[in-house]
Amino acid sequence: MSFYFSDTAVLLFDFWSVHSPTGMVLSVLVILLLSMLYEAIKMGKALLLRRALLALPHSLSQESLVEPEEEDPGSEQGRWFGYHAGQTLFHVLQVVLGYLLMLAVMSYNAWIFLGAILGSTLGYFLVYPLLGRG
Repeated sequence: MSFYFSDTAVLLFDFWSVHSPTGMVLSVLVILLLSMLYEAIKMGKALLLRRALLALPHSLSQESLVEPEEEDPGSEQGRWFGYHAGQTLFHVLQVVLGYLLMLAVMSYNAWIFLGAILGSTLGYFLVYPLLGRG
């Protein structure tokens, strides 16, 4: 198998069958946007990880020599669990979207491949600065 440039392809499902240049442009745009979404989900997962680490109970996040403050440990644990559940959801979305993009690229259509690469590049470029703000 090798990559080829064509305006015809079947992507992911039988109903996503492309037979015209307009259809290929729209398909590349969809793949580009899905790749950008993949990068945004990846960055959202990183932000949630940072917040989850900050929400760890004091007994886990500080040295044992420091006296624990008188706070409700249940609220910290509940916050941490919420972040963990959010990370799990983001992880599942990232895996599903990643496999869908991989299968689209495995159509070996060069236009689809370029759309996935360009979308990943643009997504990372646009979303990465948000990591410092979280």
